[in-house]
Amino acid sequence: MDHLYLCPCHFGLEAVLKRELTDLGLNIVRVEDGRVFFEGDAAAAAKANIFLRTAERVQLVIGEFDASAFDELFEEVKALPWDEFLPVDANFFVSKAYSVKSKLFSPSDIQRITGKAVVEAMKRKHRLTIFPKSGASFPIRVAIIKDHVTVSLDTSGESLHKRGYRKLRSAAPISETLAAAIIMLTPWKEDRILVDPFCGCGTIPIEAALIGRNIAPGISRSFAGEEYPFIPSRIWNSAREEAKSLIVRDRKMAIEGYDIDNDIMTAARQNAAAAGVLDTIHFQTRDMRALSSSHQYGFIITNPPYGERLGPDTRTREVEGSGSNIKRVSKSDDNSGLPALYKDMGEVFGKLKNWSYFFVTSYDKAQESFGKKADKNRKIYNGMIKTYLYEYYGPKPPKKQ
Repeated sequence: MDHLYLCPCHFGLEAVLKRELTDLGLNIVRVEDGRVFFEGDAAAAAKANIFLRTAERVQLVIGEFDASAFDELFEEVKALPWDEFLPVDANFFVSKAYSVKSKLFSPSDIQRITGKAVVEAMKRKHRLTIFPKSGASFPIRVAIIKDHVTVSLDTSGESLHKRGYRKLRSAAPISETLAAAIIMLTPWKEDRILVDPFCGCGTIPIEAALIGRNIAPGISRSFAGEEYPFIPSRIWNSAREEAKSLIVRDRKMAIEGYDIDNDIMTAARQNAAAAGVLDTIHFQTRDMRALSSSHQYGFIITNPPYGERLGPDTRTREVEGSGSNIKRVSKSDDNSGLPALYKDMGEVFGKLKNWSYFFVTSYDKAQESFGKKADKNRKIYNGMIKTYLYEYYGPKPPKKQ
């Protein structure tokens, strides 16, 4: 039996996610701002969770309807076929609700009314007044856009950007899903050198290495849907075995990551080791201004600073844990160093003849300071921050004989 699923993503990356889903053989139903809907059976949920690089979650749609009043919301949610998905001991709860341009605009009230409606539906089906909620967790998500309601079960649990390898991070790190999407928006292939001169904790080089070796991003983590009775464990096991069979472990690549903070470079190496790709990335403490290469053709893909003081003394270093295990340094809104930095970027990148370079930033005078207009620019929302991916294309290398 096929179900309707939706995958949220960063605004501006819908086309990349659509291409990923199509490559997995899944049927696209529709594409909306920040969301792609597709159809598939139970195996599609496992496959999408394990293989997708640019989706934030995989949500199974329980129902869609219009509602402009809370009593409508209650009755419509109660009428959905919850008994087909929730066992009697399910620990169900509304984990997230949001509303955009809708008459129902209070997330807390939406959560409360939805939760109450699910309880009433389960009472009617199982003839119980109290539910043990001793079983698996079933997080429910509600989205209301222009009074159109989508109610779904989250099969991912933790967001898919949490691959499991990033134990240490730098200030304002780019998310794993956004890093992967930016790489996939470029023509970079694993046989070309890739350099990130502002690599921070290594996310862009690591995601490139995972792409180059065809390592599925979710291969080593768990998902909420693994506890759902309608997605049997054999399906998850099969998807993981397929992912393992597709890895190209001996593929050699030239991927380099640089940063001016030596501690952050240590963190990047540890993250790459956790991802299983340290052997294919060269990390080095190095100022962007010292960037050079003997390669005639190559790619720079990077996320330069665009809203913090520059320099290693103001970088955030964080280790998962608590108390004395976490060191933090406050962020700053001082952008006074950005014009000079982007000017230097333009000069340094320009010396690499025949190279292509791509950088994502919210700095509104990036092109002006860089000194060259981009061949293309693409608006992408990094959370609530509007950024642009500036794309500069060098010539294609001659074809190998």
